[in-house]
Amino acid sequence: MGVIRLGFDPGRHKCGVAIAVDQTIPYHSVVAADGMLAHLHELFAQYPFQEIIIGNQTGSRDWAKRLGQAFPACSLVPVDETHSSAEARRRYWQLYPARGLTKLLPLGLRQPPRPIDDIVAIILLERFARRCSGSALPQAFPPQAETAP
Repeated sequence: MGVIRLGFDPGRHKCGVAIAVDQTIPYHSVVAADGMLAHLHELFAQYPFQEIIIGNQTGSRDWAKRLGQAFPACSLVPVDETHSSAEARRRYWQLYPARGLTKLLPLGLRQPPRPIDDIVAIILLERFARRCSGSALPQAFPPQAETAP
């Protein structure tokens, strides 16, 4: 198994997390901020990540401090998350194509039926991978197929 990385989209009320192992995303979810550290400790038991790729916007300083204290052996790597929410909204509809009348709405007017912070975390991992490798791949880590929520 290669390097395991945690993608982390920080937030005040909820956060997105994704695990990257080599070129796959075996896990991603949105978790309430107040239960995040406990969730990450459970996740670490299954996927012992060595690096935490964290978005650099809302609440990132506070979360970086907390994550650094909770996981002192992990490297914290900030990644620019400019426009990541808009990118995640588009990605959501690629992963879970619209059905019914929603298909008739222009992409810019569609709202995903669930929080997409986990998809933002995946995008942060992809941005990090492109920055490290210089790769121009549009999706370095395509999520594993799952059913729409």
